[in-house]
Amino acid sequence: MTMEDTRRDSRRGTARPTGRTAASRPERSTDVVRPDEEHPLGNISGRVRDGVGTWLRSPALDFYGLIIVGALLIGVGLVMVLSSSSVGNISRGASGFAGLIRQGTFAGMGLVGLVAAALMPPGFYRKAAWGLFGLGLLLQSLVHVPGLGVEVYGNRNWIQIGSQRLQPSEFLKLALAVWLGALLAMKRPLLHRPFHLLFPLVPGVGLALGLVVLGHDLGTTLVMGMLVAGAVWVAGVPRRWFALAGSAALLGVVFLTVTSANRMARIGNWLHGTCAGDSCLQSEQGLMGLAEGGWWGVGLGQSRQKWGRLPAAEDDYIFAIIGEELGLIGTLGVVLLFTALALIMFRMITRLHDPFMQITVAGISAWLLGQAFVNMMVVTGLLPVIGVPLPFISSGGSALLASMTALGVLLSFARREPGAQEAISARFGSVRRSISVLPAPRDAGEDTGRTARSGRTGRSARTGSTARTGSTTRSTRSSRRASRRGGTSRRTR
Repeated sequence: MTMEDTRRDSRRGTARPTGRTAASRPERSTDVVRPDEEHPLGNISGRVRDGVGTWLRSPALDFYGLIIVGALLIGVGLVMVLSSSSVGNISRGASGFAGLIRQGTFAGMGLVGLVAAALMPPGFYRKAAWGLFGLGLLLQSLVHVPGLGVEVYGNRNWIQIGSQRLQPSEFLKLALAVWLGALLAMKRPLLHRPFHLLFPLVPGVGLALGLVVLGHDLGTTLVMGMLVAGAVWVAGVPRRWFALAGSAALLGVVFLTVTSANRMARIGNWLHGTCAGDSCLQSEQGLMGLAEGGWWGVGLGQSRQKWGRLPAAEDDYIFAIIGEELGLIGTLGVVLLFTALALIMFRMITRLHDPFMQITVAGISAWLLGQAFVNMMVVTGLLPVIGVPLPFISSGGSALLASMTALGVLLSFARREPGAQEAISARFGSVRRSISVLPAPRDAGEDTGRTARSGRTGRSARTGSTARTGSTTRSTRSSRRASRRGGTSRRTR
């Protein structure tokens, strides 16, 4: 660019920028963000506190909490069954994933039962309580049928159907909890009268526990006793009758223990710490596994005890494998999951208004939580050896199916908490709206463009016609003036 061009442009009032200035000058925004020096990210703690408070006050908390905690427990169980059973399966010539496939198959079946149980209204369980309890008693009676019942480790508590074994007592627990809820809710105003308290409560409970005791399974009997105690306590039975029933149950447990040499030997080993032969092998190896795990564990899949040292590593003593591979942190994580489950079920009992649902939830919670903490106390040496599995985690199809179905019943009740159904429906509605397909914005733009073009075309047509009309009018006026001038000229001549 020459100096003459610059002067010419300046006279015109414009300045032509040079190429270097246009390329190097960045565009600046007039809005400058200046964060607070004390809280550059805002009040994070306040937002977190408000969010947690809103979440804890949500009427659908129990529903979503059961889903999350249940999914975590089942997931931990699948992983640990794979880890604890892989070596044993390989040594028997099977696949190392055989335990996971088997437990995963039962988990899939349990998921179907969970969803079906969650979709049923509470009125269905109230009406079907007697039928479910009768079916549970019938299945438990089959363990005493010759050729059908199977005895394992001295306990006759299984039935053999083809290549599969079924433990009916696990399903009897759920049926007993529902039956107690329906019965005690109906008789709640009359529980202070001895006759209504004794009949038919005592015969029904005695029959259920008696069928299990006949199979010599004291551990399952104790768990069912805790289930009955939890349901009766929440039902509001007078304390004197509750204490009398508890004393009678304690005497029965003492009698069953004293009359069994095997049980007395287990208690003697637990009290004195001296064992004859390998009678303390399981408890000692379980404690050794927990000790070897330390704080952080030896690593997932790196257990030494599962190489044939610890009996029932994937069943009753899977908690020891968790402690060995995941350390104290892993075992505390499992304890926290069951503690969270306990808090959720306690919150359900306080929020539900139907006595039937309250009593049933109490029975299920006493069953699942009591069995879980008995199992963990046995593994850690706080109780003598009692053969009960860890709910949701131990290998076993019957226990997993019954536990997941019970979780479905809890979900059905959690949906009936005050305001829960509306909150769940609103949440699913917002999710459905967020993933729905909406019309693209350009469709509206195209419609607007077409309208604008139509408007411009119309205006152009009207303008053109107006112009043509105006020119015609002007030509007509000129002709008239010319005619007048012509006429005047002829008259003049």
